[in-house]
Amino acid sequence: MNIAYFDCFSGVAGDMVLGALIDLGCDVKVLNTELEKLGMSGYNIDVKKILKNDVSATDVYVNVDHDQPYRTFSDITQMIDVSDLDDSIKNKSYQIFFCLAEAEGKVHNVSMEKVHFHEVGAVDSIIDIIGSVICLDLLEIDEVYASALPLGSGFVDCQHGRISVPAPATVELVKDIPTYELDSGHEMVTPTGAAILTTIADGFEKEPDFIIERVGYGSGKIESNLPGVLRVVFGHRN
Repeated sequence: MNIAYFDCFSGVAGDMVLGALIDLGCDVKVLNTELEKLGMSGYNIDVKKILKNDVSATDVYVNVDHDQPYRTFSDITQMIDVSDLDDSIKNKSYQIFFCLAEAEGKVHNVSMEKVHFHEVGAVDSIIDIIGSVICLDLLEIDEVYASALPLGSGFVDCQHGRISVPAPATVELVKDIPTYELDSGHEMVTPTGAAILTTIADGFEKEPDFIIERVGYGSGKIESNLPGVLRVVFGHRN
């Protein structure tokens, strides 16, 4: 039984999840081959090792070559449905996007189908979400657990203007999930990061009892006095 534990001491974002899973040992070439099944063009993924507060981590950056269309929840689900991805990857990816779209729709008081999600429809969000699900499958992870989530403080600028941290969609997504306040002065849990973890995690608790085999670190983009990385611990339970 393979287990992954996400230690979110510096928060979680979509690129941090993907970076941590790549750092854990997911083959980038195989990941790219799988992502090509989506039929999405005009982007490439830059993966490199960097130091964040002297901690070695994998940074993932999605370069977009040209303007991409605004995509609705329906557009994204159709993209997933017609792809050649395995059904298990399709289903888990759909669940994450459903949770994210449902939260955004509630915040803006419109149905999921009628909302144009710039953040959700952006290529990097699609890569972060579906790429993370692909990595979980490639790493043959059976169970996922995560720590409580630090929500941060301050304000963040988004498509709709400046909003307080945590973002409204994040608050919707972390309902019934252990969280705590940390006066960081910046966003620590993004809607995409929250949607991924709350969907894939079997529980939010202290690190479970299991035999640790290796550890991966995914880099965030914000510079602060915090480490700015997401740690994922991989191992097995007899």
